[in-house]
Amino acid sequence: MLEQFAKISKDALDELKAVRDFASLEQFRIKYLGRKGLVTQMLTQIGKCPAEQRPAAGQLANKIKKEATEVFEQVKEAILQRQRAGRRQFIDVTLPGRLPRIGKRHIITQTINELLEIFARMGFSVVYGPEVEDEWHNFVALNIPSEHPARDPLDNFYIDDKLLLRSQTSTIQIRVMEKTKPPIRLVAPGRVYRPDTVDATHMFMFHQLEALVVDEGISMVDMKTTIDQFIKAFLGKDAKWRFRPSFFPFTEPSAEVDLLLADKSGKETWVEMGGCGMVDPNVFDAVGIDSEKYTGWAFGFGIERLAMRKFGITDIRLFYENDLRFLNQF
Repeated sequence: MLEQFAKISKDALDELKAVRDFASLEQFRIKYLGRKGLVTQMLTQIGKCPAEQRPAAGQLANKIKKEATEVFEQVKEAILQRQRAGRRQFIDVTLPGRLPRIGKRHIITQTINELLEIFARMGFSVVYGPEVEDEWHNFVALNIPSEHPARDPLDNFYIDDKLLLRSQTSTIQIRVMEKTKPPIRLVAPGRVYRPDTVDATHMFMFHQLEALVVDEGISMVDMKTTIDQFIKAFLGKDAKWRFRPSFFPFTEPSAEVDLLLADKSGKETWVEMGGCGMVDPNVFDAVGIDSEKYTGWAFGFGIERLAMRKFGITDIRLFYENDLRFLNQF
């Protein structure tokens, strides 16, 4: 009887080694571990053994049942793991592809790129300059004397007595004119810094787009034509704008450029976009350009305000709050 039990155990374990799917595993369970299976029947045969063999037969039968059950569960788990691995590796090439989630350019970067592309079509080159400037480039060469209120420490971010974060991209004009003789035709985008009170239309850091043209015979007509072409290209041919007389130390005559905006109710309001004017002769003298021979014009527009006008954004702070609900719209 004990030899018969040992043979059933050996056969059961050998058959389990050959099982590779659930159908074969179920056949094994019925044959050996089911209610009428060979391992189950061993327990009913113990009573037929001689009395002196019954303890050993009982221990052997229970051991065989335990081993067969444990190996059965191990084989079952192995089959499950193979199926899971197969599902992970399976790729249905007929399904539509899943695009990876990637970042996108910030709306300010998008706006700058579009502005530069427009001016590139007009023949302007792109120039960049440092954000930390000295007083010569930020003030003196731009005809802003030491007693001028624009140099007040309360209106600028000074780093020390001679250095500050630039308050305007006009500093790039000076750097270019110091090294380059006319004709000059450039645009210069960049960040500028002013300690303004933050509200819906003001920030202490914002972006400007500076433009400068210097050559013989340049007039206000050239500037007005360029600005009109630029605004119509960027905002559409129906955009309305105007010149408003103003004053800047580095241009004479000077003007503000205003755009006509309409709110949700349809009420129209003129909103300042930036300043412009003919380059003051004192600026030419500071950089060594003959002001008797050459004239030029310049403007500086707020890039955030241009983007707000184009996309109907009412609060400049939205650009910098990193709210994906806002940024994902662009």
